[in-house]
Amino acid sequence: MAKPNKKGPVRTVDIYCAGCSAALFKYRKGGKGALVKCFIERIVKNHTNNNCHCPSCEQEFGRSTLIRGAPAIKFVGGKVRFK
Repeated sequence: MAKPNKKGPVRTVDIYCAGCSAALFKYRKGGKGALVKCFIERIVKNHTNNNCHCPSCEQEFGRSTLIRGAPAIKFVGGKVRFK
Protein backbone atom coordinates (compact mmCIF):
# COMPACT_ATOMS: atom_id res chain seq x y z
CA MET A 1 0.00 0.00 0.00
CA ALA A 2 1.06 3.57 -0.59
CA LYS A 3 2.29 5.69 2.29
CA PRO A 4 0.69 9.10 2.93
CA ASN A 5 2.42 12.07 1.36
CA LYS A 6 5.01 13.44 3.84
CA LYS A 7 4.65 17.07 2.81
CA GLY A 8 0.90 16.70 2.82
CA PRO A 9 -1.73 19.40 2.52
CA VAL A 10 -1.17 23.05 3.37
CA ARG A 11 -4.46 23.63 5.21
CA THR A 12 -3.94 23.45 8.97
CA VAL A 13 -6.64 22.83 11.55
CA ASP A 14 -6.57 23.13 15.34
CA ILE A 15 -7.70 20.00 17.20
CA TYR A 16 -9.30 20.44 20.64
CA CYS A 17 -10.53 18.11 23.38
CA ALA A 18 -14.34 17.84 23.23
CA GLY A 19 -14.64 17.62 27.02
CA CYS A 20 -12.56 20.55 28.26
CA SER A 21 -11.70 22.43 25.00
CA ALA A 22 -7.94 22.20 25.63
CA ALA A 23 -5.74 22.52 22.53
CA LEU A 24 -4.25 19.17 21.47
CA PHE A 25 -2.65 19.55 18.02
CA LYS A 26 -2.14 21.84 15.05
CA TYR A 27 -2.50 19.44 12.10
CA ARG A 28 -2.20 19.54 8.29
CA LYS A 29 -5.53 18.01 7.25
CA GLY A 30 -6.37 16.92 3.72
CA GLY A 31 -9.89 16.78 2.33
CA LYS A 32 -13.13 18.03 3.77
CA GLY A 33 -14.41 14.94 5.59
CA ALA A 34 -14.63 14.09 9.26
CA LEU A 35 -11.52 13.83 11.43
CA VAL A 36 -11.02 10.10 11.95
CA LYS A 37 -7.23 9.74 12.15
CA CYS A 38 -4.16 11.89 12.48
CA PHE A 39 -0.80 10.94 10.95
CA ILE A 40 2.06 11.74 13.36
CA GLU A 41 4.26 13.15 10.57
CA ARG A 42 1.60 15.77 9.68
CA ILE A 43 1.35 17.24 13.19
CA VAL A 44 2.77 20.77 13.12
CA LYS A 45 2.48 21.58 16.84
CA ASN A 46 1.85 19.08 19.64
CA HIS A 47 0.38 20.42 22.92
CA THR A 48 0.06 17.00 24.61
CA ASN A 49 2.53 15.22 26.87
CA ASN A 50 1.26 11.77 25.88
CA ASN A 51 -0.10 11.63 22.31
CA CYS A 52 -3.37 9.92 23.28
CA HIS A 53 -4.41 11.73 26.48
CA CYS A 54 -5.65 15.29 27.01
CA PRO A 55 -3.13 17.41 28.98
CA SER A 56 -5.77 19.06 31.21
CA CYS A 57 -8.53 16.49 31.84
CA GLU A 58 -6.42 13.33 31.19
CA GLN A 59 -9.21 11.82 29.05
CA GLU A 60 -8.10 9.32 26.40
CA PHE A 61 -9.09 10.68 22.97
CA GLY A 62 -7.34 8.21 20.64
CA ARG A 63 -5.18 5.13 20.15
CA SER A 64 -1.75 4.79 18.56
CA THR A 65 -1.72 2.61 15.45
CA LEU A 66 -0.04 2.03 12.09
CA ILE A 67 -2.02 3.08 9.02
CA ARG A 68 -0.53 2.23 5.61
CA GLY A 69 2.83 1.68 7.34
CA ALA A 70 2.92 5.15 8.94
CA PRO A 71 2.38 5.86 12.68
CA ALA A 72 -0.97 7.52 13.35
CA ILE A 73 -3.58 8.24 16.02
CA LYS A 74 -7.11 6.87 15.50
CA PHE A 75 -9.57 9.15 17.30
CA VAL A 76 -12.39 7.84 19.49
CA GLY A 77 -15.71 9.18 18.19
CA GLY A 78 -16.90 12.37 19.87
CA LYS A 79 -13.72 12.97 21.91
CA VAL A 80 -12.12 15.66 19.68
CA ARG A 81 -13.25 18.76 17.74
CA PHE A 82 -11.44 20.76 15.09
CA LYS A 83 -11.65 24.26 13.60
